Amino acid sequence: MNNKLLLDNLRCIPNWPKEGVNFRDVTTLFKNPECLKTISDEMYNIYKDKGITKIVGIESRGFVMSSAVAIRLNAGIVLCRKPGKLPCETVQESYEKEYGTDTIEIHKDSIDENDVILLHDDLLATGGTMKAACDLVKKFNPKKIYANFIIELVNENLNGRANFDKDIEISTLIQI
Repeated sequence: MNNKLLLDNLRCIPNWPKEGVNFRDVTTLFKNPECLKTISDEMYNIYKDKGITKIVGIESRGFVMSSAVAIRLNAGIVLCRKPGKLPCETVQESYEKEYGTDTIEIHKDSIDENDVILLHDDLLATGGTMKAACDLVKKFNPKKIYANFIIELVNENLNGRANFDKDIEISTLIQI
C-alpha cells in the first residue's frame, strides 16, 4: 500500500540499536492523529470481512493498533507478552533470536477453536517473534490465523515472510 502520509511521517533512526541498523520508529505515526486514523482505516478495510473474533497484540507496540482495530471489528484483544507479565495461567512459546532465546506467552483461557485470529505487530523484519506468536496461537486450534504488520522491511537478508506457514495470510501497510 505504501501510503505517502505514513511514509512521510515514519521516523528512521540510523545506527540504532546498533551500528548498521536503521530503526523504523512507529511512535511518530502513533502521535499523529491523521496517521493513526489512516492505519486504523487501512487495517479495518483489510479485515472487515474476515470474521476476526480476536486480535492478538504483540508486546508492546502491537498493543496500540490491536485495540483501535478490535473496537471497529467488534473483536476482543489478547495480549502476547514476555514471561511474568500476565497474572493468570499462561501458554508459552520460546524461539531463537540472533543473540539468544526469548519467550512469549498468552493466557491459557484467551483463545478457543471457534476464534478467527488476527496477530498484529508493528514491524516484520526476520519474523522470529511473530512466527513464535503464530506457533503459540496454533496450540489453541483456532479456525484461521491472519498476521498484520504496519511496516515490512523487504530485504533478501531478512526475508521474514519465508518463516511463516503458507496458511498464514500476511498483510503489511508499508514496505521499505
